[in-house]
Amino acid sequence: MGTYAVILLAWLAVASATLEVVNQWSLLQFDFPPDPVLLEKYQPENTVPTGLEIGWDRIYLGIPRLRAGVPATLAWVPRSLPPGVSPVLQAYPDWSWHSAGRGDINCTGLISVYRMRADRCNRLWVLDAGVITSLDDFRRVCPPKILIFDMATDRLVRSVYFPRELLRPSSLLTNIVLDDTRSSSHRLTATCDNIFAYISDTVAPGIIVYDGRRDNAWRVTHASMYPDPDMGEYDIGGDRFTLMDGVVGLTHSPAQGLLYYQPLATDRLFSVSTAVLAAGPPAEGTDLPVNLVGRKSSQGLGIAVDPRDDTIIFSPMSETAIAAWNPLANTHRVLAQDPEKLQFCAEVRWAERDGGAVWALSTRFHKYFKRTVSKHEINVRVVRIVEGGLGGGYGGRGFSAPPQIFRRSTRFANATKTLKH
Repeated sequence: MGTYAVILLAWLAVASATLEVVNQWSLLQFDFPPDPVLLEKYQPENTVPTGLEIGWDRIYLGIPRLRAGVPATLAWVPRSLPPGVSPVLQAYPDWSWHSAGRGDINCTGLISVYRMRADRCNRLWVLDAGVITSLDDFRRVCPPKILIFDMATDRLVRSVYFPRELLRPSSLLTNIVLDDTRSSSHRLTATCDNIFAYISDTVAPGIIVYDGRRDNAWRVTHASMYPDPDMGEYDIGGDRFTLMDGVVGLTHSPAQGLLYYQPLATDRLFSVSTAVLAAGPPAEGTDLPVNLVGRKSSQGLGIAVDPRDDTIIFSPMSETAIAAWNPLANTHRVLAQDPEKLQFCAEVRWAERDGGAVWALSTRFHKYFKRTVSKHEINVRVVRIVEGGLGGGYGGRGFSAPPQIFRRSTRFANATKTLKH
């Protein structure tokens, strides 16, 4: 298998590009309503975001209830603020959806949101895991669901619930990718619901495929979606921790018709054809045709694709970096490397609503996980890299990687190696 792998990034000995810190917080603060119970239950040391979406005038944050004391699981801040500020978070769409923060479980509301994505119709698809205190006792209090909001009015326009047979007792739905390229006619393209969603199940590894037009869903799985038992230990600046998470990183290449994915506990990146995923449930006994795309120097979570030239953007965890690799041209760039500002990038986003700039959510999650987070340090950052587009080589502002730290598959131009169970 290693013969066909592409080394995407090795240890970086380069200066960091200048990162624009859009927002930063030591601990998150909220614009609380007059509710003493909500204030009493708030535990800022347990409140860490994992999801980032860039709207036209807002930045959205998904804040799952990993432990007790999270007041709102989905929030936003304005994009119009000066760089580097620490704004209070506004609950989205409003506080009435977040009664779980005060201990009142209402399954029609928002329970625990890891990630959300905006579609072409200016709607926000919010993936709700339905699980609280997932790091401690993993309490499933509600079925997982997708709530779709009109971002212009902040009103709910659609709810999606998953068939029970697609879920497992330990299912934890953590990421979502939207694909509006599968339509067969221009008439269908104009329909907002003619869209596919690919959803990662991290703890019971698999991918759920949702067909928005038919309101139907099915599940696919493959051995590559499981954590690698040899890659469950992480090192970020000398901080070591262990977390055996399966598939969580997801991104989509419209031009190549590929869904890229990666477990957290692996150094490998995989792909599967979206045509295969969208074709319906696989026949019993059929192997999912998964390809090994490449290997990185360390584990990572956030991953994105620039659809203009299919460059893959990713963040190797140990190197505290954001890098880009174009698999078609086999060109490599280190966009930024910063041991302080790029610790545990939970999200890497190619922001269509910001001219194709690269954004990242750096959370120092390991500090929260180990209960060593300090209110005297900056622990959460939303950062932005403006490089003029990947297709133009990032305007020369990225760093070319030394050629000796990469090797390309001799067969990549034809196909990467197909993996079997």
